[in-house]
Amino acid sequence: MKILGIGNAIVDVICKVEDNYLSENNLIKSTMKLVDKIEFKKLLSTLKIEETVSGGSVANSIVGLSQLGNKVGFIGKVNEDELGQKYEDGLKKENVEYLYSKKKEEIPTGTCLILITPDSERTMCTFLGTAGKIHENDVDINSIKNSEITFLEGYLWDEGDPKKAFEKVIQNSSTVAMSLSDQFCVERHKPQFLDLVKNKLDIAFANEQEIMSLTEAKNFNQVITFGKQLGKKIIITRGEKGSIAINNNEVTECDSKKNLKIVDLTGAGDLFAAGFLHGQINNLTIKECLKKGTEMSSKIIQKIGARLS
Repeated sequence: MKILGIGNAIVDVICKVEDNYLSENNLIKSTMKLVDKIEFKKLLSTLKIEETVSGGSVANSIVGLSQLGNKVGFIGKVNEDELGQKYEDGLKKENVEYLYSKKKEEIPTGTCLILITPDSERTMCTFLGTAGKIHENDVDINSIKNSEITFLEGYLWDEGDPKKAFEKVIQNSSTVAMSLSDQFCVERHKPQFLDLVKNKLDIAFANEQEIMSLTEAKNFNQVITFGKQLGKKIIITRGEKGSIAINNNEVTECDSKKNLKIVDLTGAGDLFAAGFLHGQINNLTIKECLKKGTEMSSKIIQKIGARLS
């Protein structure tokens, strides 16, 4: 297998809202908030659902990689309930090998309410459900060892047991990549994430806000200095300013695509990672990897949701 993704298995529920919906519900635009089942149902009760998808950040990337013709798999914890079955079916339909054997759990399958405002920004309210309870026993060592790259998400670090699963994955991977996921995630786990980026990951994906927060940089030049000292790959997306890869002392930049009709930024980072990792496993140059990431993210932000097809 080329790439194995391990992340939160979350069913995305996509809805369009006005800005005042966010303020009325004390939500901060463009962030991810963890909610319980009661709050999730309350938020959803007044909304019209546009689409439901087998989501989760790494799952979105893995589907993108599958659509590019790569042999990929995914491990994420769901319950043996209706949403859990929908989740598994959704991935299999995209030719992703689903490598988790679901069973009856006390906690239901996780769901994420994705609220899209008129400016195309997305604000997420996530009920992690059983996704956040992934355990080291849920992760198959052979699947990890048989993959060229293992791809993790920072969101998964948010609970207790997943950290043990993380360690097991890192110890058994030939190449390990991770997305920092979210600025709040970085703030919550800064010492652990810094240790991961410095000492345990081969490839780290972040946006500009996340990496500035992680390194406590005053300006972007300080981020570049930090990256050069690492001796690993750090891939940073910068919105309209494009993207940048720092690999040892080599810094490679790629412009963003202009004049796009942006509809929804939901899957931008996930699909960028898919494009970059596609280049990585198919031996493209760093510049070509960045271009493929840019091409994928440019396509996804011009439609609703995080699926290209």
